[in-house]
Parts: sequence; C-alpha cells; structure tokens
Amino acid sequence: MDFDALRRYPDLEAPGLAAADAADRLVLDEAASALADAAPARGSVVVIDDGYGALALGAVAAGARGVRVHQDPITGERALAGNAARLGVPAAEHPTSLPLAPELVADARVVLMRLPRALDRLDEVAGLIAGHAAPDVRVFAGGRIKHMSLAMNDVLDRWFARVDVTHARQKSRVLVATEPRPDPARTAAWPRSARDDALGLEVVAHGGVFAGTTVDIGTRFLLGVLGDAVPDAGTAVDLACGSGVVAAWLARERPGLVVRASDRSAAAASSARLTAEANGVVDRVEVTRADGLEHLPDASERLVVLNPPFHSDAAVHTGIATHLFGEAARVLAPGGELWCVWNSHLRYRPLLERTVGPSREIARNPKFTVTASTRR
Repeated sequence: MDFDALRRYPDLEAPGLAAADAADRLVLDEAASALADAAPARGSVVVIDDGYGALALGAVAAGARGVRVHQDPITGERALAGNAARLGVPAAEHPTSLPLAPELVADARVVLMRLPRALDRLDEVAGLIAGHAAPDVRVFAGGRIKHMSLAMNDVLDRWFARVDVTHARQKSRVLVATEPRPDPARTAAWPRSARDDALGLEVVAHGGVFAGTTVDIGTRFLLGVLGDAVPDAGTAVDLACGSGVVAAWLARERPGLVVRASDRSAAAASSARLTAEANGVVDRVEVTRADGLEHLPDASERLVVLNPPFHSDAAVHTGIATHLFGEAARVLAPGGELWCVWNSHLRYRPLLERTVGPSREIARNPKFTVTASTRR
C-alpha cells in the first residue's frame, strides 16, 4: 500500500502533520500473519482509533474483507473514505464505520488499533473487545514510544491474560494482547458519571473525552462570567462541546434557551447527550457530531461559546482554533458574539479580531483569558 498517498483531509493539513506514520506500518507488519489467517473469514478484522485509514486500508490490502472500523473524529471517517477512493479500493470493500459498541467487535479475531493517549479510553475499548470479540482474538495496539507508558500495559493486563511487547522500530512499538478475560461489571462502568458540587451539575463522560467527568479549569473560569453573554438570545451554540458541561449549564441557567452543542468526537457527542439527560435539560440541548458547525446555516446564531482545543493528535497547532473561529464567524449573525476562553500564552485576540470582529476582554487570570468577539 502507498502510505504516501494518504491524506488527512478534511482534517487539518500542515507541514509536520502526516496521515500515516511508523507506528501504523509496524502494527500492520506485526499483524501480518494474523491478518493472513483471518482474511478468509469476512468481517473478522476490526480497526479502532485509526487516524486517517492507514490501518484499515492496510488490512484491506492484506486481504481482509468486511473490515469494521471505529474512528472517534468524524473527520477521520471522512478521511478514510476519501483515502479508500484515492487508492482505488472497490466501493464494496470500503471499511464500514460503526459506533463504539458491541456490534463493532462482535466475534472479531483480529483487532488493529492505535493506542489512545487517554488510559480511560484504552480501558473502555479493551473492555469492549474482551467482552465481545472471539475468544482467540489477537489485539495489535501500536503507538509512538514517546506517547506510550507502562500504565498502558497495566490496563491491557486487566482485560487480557497475556500482553506481549514487540521490539521497537523507528521509535514505535506494538502491544499484542491475547486471551481475553471479560468482566461485565467493569465493562458496564462506562460511561462514568460524577457530580460537580460547585456547579451543581452531573457530568457524564466516555473514556478519552477531555477532562472526563471533571470540569477543566478553563471551562470553570468561563462559566464564572458567562451569565452576561447575550442575555436575550433565544438559542446558543456550544462549539467543541466535549462532555457538554457548558451546554447543560446554559440550559439550566436560562430556562427558555435552546442550546445547540456540537463536537467532531463521537465519544464527546454521546457524553454531551448523557450530561444533558442527567441534568434534566435534554429537551433543550441538541447535540450533533459534526466538523465544526457545518450543520448550521450562515448568520443564524447570536451566541457561540467555545473553549478551543489546541492539539491535533499529539501536536500543538493553532490550525484547529483558526478553523473553529472561522466556523463561529460564519454562523454568527451580524452583532452576534463569540465568547471564548483560551490559554493566555496563545494570544488569540489578534486572530479573533481578524476572523470574527472587534474583541473585548471579559476576564483574565494568570492562565486564561475570556473574550467576547462581535461579528461585524
């Protein structure tokens, strides 16, 4: 397979951000014999947390058919589809995207995956595999060594009787887990829930969602001043909503308000729905898994709220914030406002001024700044 032909589009593309890396190649090489054994059985290969299709399309190139795949970002799903077409994979053999649920891994004999950065995500995924894949399943979980830790071995050890570690190659390594030992009680622990007494909110989160069942300090700082944001707005947008804390808080604090929450992450969108339900506001919180605000029309909203991420995978990159600021600017009606909290050292205000419009500082502490930007 031509890895160099793969693209990240529609995700962020920039120098230094690749669609495939040495860890993808190592996973496929380590799994080669297992893929050959499983290939005759259609639907026996599953791929989880593949970035842009390198693992799924590599499995197809190795002969696997009926490949099932789950990628958390919707942009990853779209990149996989685009890369499959670019490489000339017949439409009938394109990998099938499924939710992170039992049907994804049911009776799977080979699972290829990238190791997630969050141990909670690894625990949720490993428990799902152990509980529903075939008893002889072999899991090949790879990553860049700089992003791996011994704690990942410990997580897999809780779900599999055997975890082997491959030799390193090009600063990458693969963990091979076999002999699953399911534990239905522990599998049922996901998603998790915790009450934030200071905010009076119940926070529900799947593994890997930013901040989990806690409220990050940036969001907490934002909520401390958000009460004054466009008080007569009938609707509001929680962009990059994560676990849905902002959406649930806004809906609770303003009983007449409808909040439109969105996130590109499947885990975040599911968590936000559950957080809204747990706080009795699910009837006024609409959650959509989307790339930015693609589901909303131009100039349709008076208030957008955003705590922008600044990582693309493991790389710190301002391109994500630029994209989200542009989406907010497109959706805001003239005179509408984007309320944004950001790490002060990132100095986003000039970018907000150029992209959205005149921006004023609402609050600032040693770590965070909250601004309100008015759409021209």
